Amino acid sequence: MATTPGFLTDWPWKPLGSFKYVLLAPWVVHSVYCFVTSEESERDYTNFLIFPSLLFRMLHNQLWISYSRHRTAKGKSRIVDKPIEFEQVDRESNWDDQILLNGLLYYVLNVTGVASRLPAWRTDGVVMTVAIHAGPVEFLYYWLHRALHHHYLYSRYHSHHHSSIVTEPITSVIHPFGEILAYFSLFMIPVVTTLTTGTASNVSLFGYITYIDVMDNLGHCNFEFFPKCLFSIFPPLKYLMYTPSFHSLHHTQFRTNYSLFMPFYDYIYGTVDKSSDTLYETSLKREEESPDVVHLTHLITPESVYYLRLGVSSWASMPQNQKWYIIWLMWPMTIIINSIFAQTFISERNIMGKVKSQSWVIPKCKVQYLLKRQSRAINGLIEEAILDAEAKGVKVLSLGLCNQSEELNMNGEVYVQKYPKTKMRLVDGSSLAAAIVMNTIPRGTTEVLLRANLNKVSISIASALTQRGIKVVTSCEDDYEKLMLATNSKDNLVMSRSFTQKIWLVGEGLRKEEQKKATKGTMFIPLSEFPPNKFRRDCFYRHPPAMLAPPSFQNLHSCENWLPRKAMSAARVAGILHALEGWNVHECGETMLDTDKVWEAAVRHGFRLINDAGL
Repeated sequence: MATTPGFLTDWPWKPLGSFKYVLLAPWVVHSVYCFVTSEESERDYTNFLIFPSLLFRMLHNQLWISYSRHRTAKGKSRIVDKPIEFEQVDRESNWDDQILLNGLLYYVLNVTGVASRLPAWRTDGVVMTVAIHAGPVEFLYYWLHRALHHHYLYSRYHSHHHSSIVTEPITSVIHPFGEILAYFSLFMIPVVTTLTTGTASNVSLFGYITYIDVMDNLGHCNFEFFPKCLFSIFPPLKYLMYTPSFHSLHHTQFRTNYSLFMPFYDYIYGTVDKSSDTLYETSLKREEESPDVVHLTHLITPESVYYLRLGVSSWASMPQNQKWYIIWLMWPMTIIINSIFAQTFISERNIMGKVKSQSWVIPKCKVQYLLKRQSRAINGLIEEAILDAEAKGVKVLSLGLCNQSEELNMNGEVYVQKYPKTKMRLVDGSSLAAAIVMNTIPRGTTEVLLRANLNKVSISIASALTQRGIKVVTSCEDDYEKLMLATNSKDNLVMSRSFTQKIWLVGEGLRKEEQKKATKGTMFIPLSEFPPNKFRRDCFYRHPPAMLAPPSFQNLHSCENWLPRKAMSAARVAGILHALEGWNVHECGETMLDTDKVWEAAVRHGFRLINDAGL
């Protein structure tokens, strides 16, 4: 939002929310109907191409978003290092509004007969479009842009766009409605001119919009795109085409580099930033970053790819909650996207103090981890990621979700045994997970019911609780016998088939039938990173072991699976703590650290329980 919102700030369909696309429905239906029912010679291809062009624009912009976020996460040729926060993602979530406006405008021009039944190509129309853009459009935009930086207009309109210091491709179209109308008026000059002179074609009409999209996204992508040799071969190109670093300076310096896509007006009127060439060369020389910490995770379902930071930004900024239309309507695209990813890829980068961290994603879904025939391939991907991280000088690698499965790799112990000389430390976060669960249990609790598979986390929790005088109840005889051998305070271990306890420590496989046995008001506290399905509305479900990141943890603008904003899984936090504290030990296999020591370190560095924030 602008500092002092002016007239026509909000888009007219803002109250409709996601239903704004309904505005296009009558036009699209009419277009398809006319195309299907018309004779071949009478079909209006211009009208028919409007809707596919809108879909293409949305896909094109999304590809820019994904590629830009991947490149900036890697660090190579990145221009600005400052973090992006959730506030910016929310502010830029309506980037498709201008595509909707463009579609409505084109349909109106078509129906009124101004832009209907255009030829596929006309050379004179294409040349005219190029000439008018390079001349009047660039000139008028330059002065309009300078006017928008006047205090009166800036505070009411343009400050909304400049709220994003670190730009992403979609930042280019984030403006108040009134400002967008001004831009559209400029961009319509070549369109209206070619239409009125009878030289317009489908290529000049749709191609011009594509050119604007490409240059807009390119200028805001926050990584340098063009090789230096391009400008060495043809020096005048620097006056005809801006670079990402050139426009980035406008967002950091505000009073320089006003041009649209062609910087020659900045050179003419002396508003070129003096550091433009230096920043360009510096950005090009920037190498890929080597993080201190890597969190190795994987997809939950094939549709999870949309909820990654590299996916749909507005979806990624919210806890994962897959809708039916994502699963059913987008399954062809989902299959294509998942088939592209064959190797582990970088999804996210963060900074906390001097510690740089990255999240790497193994392109496998949870269901694949459960298949024995996939074990070898998955272990191979994990091993490859470990070796790659070791080669890059990573200090700590944390294994997230199923990557630390006991059945798959003995909680990571397999890799430690295979590569005993590795300098990097493997962490599964089990100690912190246990500490989080124990601190989530309300004070004054006298007994808990353990309904989870026994592993080092659940056994550690049971042992600690019994030593504190809290009774741990289990209904499984085998589990009871194993716990008797593993704990010291055996008097507080209880074998019972009663389900009256108000605190249940549960695993991910807690069935509906089991949950029905709980009394009203029972609190389910997960021990696993995977939350159980919620079948009871009269009970309370806590989040899986996780903590909220402190303000010093920067560039966090996507949610980790089903966790709320700013929350991080125990394994991910444990990796950060390992690096911050300089702990030179592995935490995998059967090894666990002192839970009190780990908890104290987490709190000291600013991490806190999710429940403390009321989430």
